[in-house]
Order: sequence, then structure tokens, then C-alpha cells
Amino acid sequence: MSAIGVAAACSRLRPGGRPLRGAVQQLGALGLHTAARCAAKEYYEVLVLGGGTGGISMSARMKRKVGAENVAVVEPSQTHYYQPLWTLVGAGAKRLATSARPTERVVPQGVEWIKCRVTRLDPDQNCVWLENNKKISYKYLIIALGISLHYEKIKGLPEGFHHPKIGSNYSVHTVEKTWRALQDFKEGNAIFTFPNTPIKCAGAPQKIMYLSEAYWRKTGKRSKANIMFNTSLGVIFGVKKYADALLEIIKERNITVNYRRNLVEVRADKQEAVFENLDKPGVTEVHQYEILHVTPPMGPPDVLINSPVSDESGWVDVDTQTLQHKKYPNVFGIGDCTNLPTSKTAAAIAAQSGVLDKTISMVMKNQLPTKKYDGYTSCPLVTGYNKVILAEFDYAAQPLETFPIDQSKERVTMYHMKADMMPLLYWNALLK
Repeated sequence: MSAIGVAAACSRLRPGGRPLRGAVQQLGALGLHTAARCAAKEYYEVLVLGGGTGGISMSARMKRKVGAENVAVVEPSQTHYYQPLWTLVGAGAKRLATSARPTERVVPQGVEWIKCRVTRLDPDQNCVWLENNKKISYKYLIIALGISLHYEKIKGLPEGFHHPKIGSNYSVHTVEKTWRALQDFKEGNAIFTFPNTPIKCAGAPQKIMYLSEAYWRKTGKRSKANIMFNTSLGVIFGVKKYADALLEIIKERNITVNYRRNLVEVRADKQEAVFENLDKPGVTEVHQYEILHVTPPMGPPDVLINSPVSDESGWVDVDTQTLQHKKYPNVFGIGDCTNLPTSKTAAAIAAQSGVLDKTISMVMKNQLPTKKYDGYTSCPLVTGYNKVILAEFDYAAQPLETFPIDQSKERVTMYHMKADMMPLLYWNALLK
């Protein structure tokens, strides 16, 4: 997430519309399904599914719009993590504890926190079902369920993480193993992977590679490391301006990039990683490793697969400009769980939250949404312990930059923004 993205979203995209309180109103002009009010704690004017970045930020906005007592967040996790920090945790630059807050501290005061998991969505009846078999009805539903990690889709994982020399910055359970493996490195192949699925923060798989290279340079081990980036993609980065800059860095630092390679098996006891060649079906390659950083396959949460609100792939099917559901006008989506064709980052959510706030305001007034999301997202590409390329771009993969400078250049100022300013903005601005 970019601090610029958060700051811009918080300053330019403030919630619009006056608070709406009271009983359920008919929304005839938009043809919304409306549910009768249920017993206490069985109905909320706004129900938010998910207590991550999108869910908490939208619940704060909805609290101001309809009152805290009319908003609920469904989230089973006791801890909320600022996950963009894990890139630096895996490289030893930050402590894991600094990325965590109790969920009860980030849920807006007065908003109901339903500590449960949602098991079924029934948008035709304006309700959801929870794992305790309780039904919750709503007038408006915001789906912010994030994205699921699937280490189990790689043969030999997740059990392979019990062995040393393997880590992953994408899980709270394995991110510190990355740092231990980095420190314990002696000599051999250092392999970093990118899976053949959509993922959150598409720059992260190579950020840890650049940080590892910098660490080994600093500790005198660089000459003993054969650094490899095995990516399922055909390019290093989706925006040409930043890709060109990254390729220069890769050349300067003598890093090998193997395109169209997908990790399918880890033999942790032998320190072997097996990759399929996506251009040659059935052909695999086996690489010995001294350190392996795994970016897992990812996908929509199970509850969304084959759900009425999802597309064929399981992502929430929303309008790319308004974030309103394409079929159910009182249902909205935000963040990683949606099928928005942009990178899945917290900076994208920051921009989306302002647009979605405007969209819901208009829907509540029986008006058509006018505010449009342009696909803005940001990825601070960490290339060293004091260097960042700040990538900002839109749906068309065109740079959408904040500063009147060449943001494809590595800059110390952007590193401090990533490492120091962004967490402050996250906890104190975006979530509130």
C-alpha cells in the first residue's frame, strides 16, 4: 500500500450524503430487495462481511452515515494485521508485533462486532447465515472478505514449513521463518516464487528478493548466492515504466528471472522445489535450494465460490466503476474478494472506499451512482533497506502518479514513506 494512496483517499474521497437513520424505507426506483426488520441483533441496516482493511474502513464510514447501532461487522479473527509490513518483517527490518492490533480496537466504537464466520449468502432474501446457524438480515450488504491462501495446492505444503530454509511473507505463521532462513543462508540457490493465480500485492514476491540480495551484500554472502525469481508471469511487472526500471536493477544485481514457471511441489526434506513450465504442459524442472520463499496460490474465500453474488471464478461480481453489485443493487464489494481488474492492494482499497461511500450515499437516496473508480492502486516496490520505487497506476496499467518526479527511480524518501509513514496513516486514517 502506498501512503500516497491512503492519504489521497482520505483527503479527496470523503464520505458524502447525510446520515440516514430510522426504519427500512422502500427503494422502488432501484428495484432493491428489502427485508422486514427482524428481532434485535438479527437485522442491521448495513452489514459488513470481513474485518480486514476494506471491512473496517467501510464500517467506519457507514457508522457516520447511519449510526453505529445500525452497523455490524462479521469477522471471526481476534487480531487485525497490517499485512503490507510483512515484507519488512520477513527481511528483519520490522518486528511482527508492530503489524498487529486486537480486532476489538479497530472495529469502530459502537459498531457491533459479530465474532463469527459467514457460511452462506442469500441476497435474494437479504440475509446471510453464520457458522452457528444464525441468520442475519440486512438492508445493505458490503462484502469485504479478502482473499484466501492455498499453500495446500502445492504438494508438500504446508507441512514443508516445519523444515528450515523455507518461508513465506504471506502468512503470519511463516513470515518470521523467512527472516531466519535469510540469516542462516550459507551458499547455493535462493529461489523466490510467484504463483499462477491472482494474488494480493503482486510486487511482494520480488520485494523480499531485493531485500535478501541487499542483506547478503551487507553480510558478505552475496557471491555465494545464486538468486532466482521463478514467476508464472511473462513479465516482471504489469506496468512497463516500472518493469523497465526493475529489469535494470535485476541486471545490475545479477539476478536470474525464469518466466512462466509455477511452483507445484516442495520436497523440504531434500531442499528441492519442483516447477512446471507453463509453456510446455507436463514438463517440470527440479531446483535445489538453500533458501525458498513461497508465494502461495490464492483464490476467493470458500463462502463465495458458487455464491449468487460471485462470478464464475468465485469473485464478487461488481461494477468496475461504482463497486455496486451487477445483479443486487443493495450489495456492494470492496478489496481483494472482488473481480475488479486491478492489483489487490491496500492502496486500491483506500481509493475504492471513498468511491464506494459515494455510491452507497446515492443508492440510499434512490439515485444512480456518479462517482467512478478508475482502478487506482499503488505498489511501493522495495528494492533495498532504504530504497523504494513508488508504482502508482490505473485500470489501463498506465502510471497515475502523485509526485512531479520520476517515480520509477529508487528513492530513500519513498522507503521511509513505506516503512514509517504508511503504518501511521493506516492505523490512524484509513481504518477510521
